[in-house]
Amino acid sequence: MNVQPAALQSLLGRAGRRLASTLLAEPLEHVRSIPFRDAGHGHDVFGYEPLHAAFGLSLMTPLYRYWFRVDSHGVEHLPARGPALVVGNHSGTLPFDAMMLWTDVILRRQRMPRPVADYFVPALPFVSTLFARAGVVGGTAGNLRVLLDAGELLMVFPEGVPGIAKPFRERYQLREFRVGYAELAIRHQAPVVPVGIVGAEEQMPQIARLPVHAFGAPHLPVPLTLVPLPVHYHLHYGEPLLLHEGLRPEDADDPEVVRRASERVRHAVQALVDEGLRLRKGVFR
Repeated sequence: MNVQPAALQSLLGRAGRRLASTLLAEPLEHVRSIPFRDAGHGHDVFGYEPLHAAFGLSLMTPLYRYWFRVDSHGVEHLPARGPALVVGNHSGTLPFDAMMLWTDVILRRQRMPRPVADYFVPALPFVSTLFARAGVVGGTAGNLRVLLDAGELLMVFPEGVPGIAKPFRERYQLREFRVGYAELAIRHQAPVVPVGIVGAEEQMPQIARLPVHAFGAPHLPVPLTLVPLPVHYHLHYGEPLLLHEGLRPEDADDPEVVRRASERVRHAVQALVDEGLRLRKGVFR
């Protein structure tokens, strides 16, 4: 049987898609129930593609259920539809906290959160494309405006790199928040749902930071362990904050208004973290 290379590639492609559909049946069921705006290329304008997201979910779900054993509380505070921002603390050397929050929102709220990446992430080879296929977007104001206008749910960590890079002795002490998300929330009249993440601070304690700036990264972290420890994650969602209440969209141009709004969110997240620490029975329990 003489099979031409193009035909063979097509056969392998179809077989691969069938195999993927079989292996990813449960994750696909979750992801396909979420609205998706195909830009005509199989993915949306930011690169999100449901099959890749389902693959990512299939990798994250075992970590979510059996390694980190994620417990979440108050997920009903996330709006079932419409533009919103879920804003949390950031920690743990590598962004497993973002991955667990992403997984929790999909599994428990049937929404596709769009994680907002730091400035250097889109420059990372291979990783940036994989992240984009799972819904990650670069954190430019233009990108986020388009997503909010489309009724999407943004996932924001305003501490950025300082949050995941702080010394272990300062765990669960929030760093200063960047304020761009608050400006967008006011301008788009979108609710902000604070979330306190407990557990991630202990997953990979840093012992050093090397001055290596590959692809624009601020440093190369050196963790105590090569893989994250099986800490017990606790996610605590708070009631939505209507930062725009009593304000006009144009009030988002006032830096002081935006700063106060962001501080309100930071205090809410810190309160949820403190409450989560009070309630948990131990790092691994």
